[in-house]
Amino acid sequence: MKKIIAAIDGLKYSESTAEYAAQLTRETHSHLVGVFNEDKNYHSYSIYDLSLEDAVEENITRTLDEHDKMVQDNAVSQFTETCQSARINFNIHHGKSAAMPQLLHESLYADLMIICKKETFSRFDQDVPTSFVRHLLENAECPVVVVPQQFENIEKVVLLYDGGPASVHAIKMFSYLLPTLGKMPVEVLTVKPYHLDLHLPENRLMKEFMKRHFPEASYKVVHGEPVAEIIKHLKNKRQDELVVLGAFQRSMVSRWLRVDMADHLMAQLKTPLFIAHR
Repeated sequence: MKKIIAAIDGLKYSESTAEYAAQLTRETHSHLVGVFNEDKNYHSYSIYDLSLEDAVEENITRTLDEHDKMVQDNAVSQFTETCQSARINFNIHHGKSAAMPQLLHESLYADLMIICKKETFSRFDQDVPTSFVRHLLENAECPVVVVPQQFENIEKVVLLYDGGPASVHAIKMFSYLLPTLGKMPVEVLTVKPYHLDLHLPENRLMKEFMKRHFPEASYKVVHGEPVAEIIKHLKNKRQDELVVLGAFQRSMVSRWLRVDMADHLMAQLKTPLFIAHR
């Protein structure tokens, strides 16, 4: 039984994170841990809220803290209800320290992490990809599934492959961690420069590997610039696809699955991304 963790901000609850986590846990007969951050230095209110006219600072602080606690408790209740409805094994961790070190530590003892691409674990919103998610992806000790804000049942898998070690490693990790998703339609997508042929890189070895893990997979090899072609291929597809890629490593060796590939996919697609680095 694998261990999946879901990164949850109790003050800005992501329903889609819980729903994707429940689906993947159920599909793989795994155990889910909801990691709730309750850092005492993180509040939903600002200094301005404490300076309201005629307000006694101690009283308003206590009132606002009580409201935050109620919101966090409600988030735990929602997560619990989602897990119980999905009939999965789960438990909850309450973190009192800053979110980033807590999640990185938890990732060392997990097989897979799930997080919404909009997470900041702060009062402030940011454009996607957020600095929090980017830093988490660069340093997590396990593969990460970055999910959109709206949940759709995953019904197809797209494996991004360029023949380099990073993309092969991501496909391996996906096959080991989420093997039951291989029963869905699986497509291998490769983008090559115009001066190269349209043969699959390392054709014999790749198909030999794929035959053992995804025997019914289809293959698509196209010419063009990788970021543009991948987005063009995926953007008008349905949201129910899961895209697998190798990215966010500090010493990237893949020829085109670079850091900015995942950046662009998070920003422009509404599909969940399975991201693994070596």
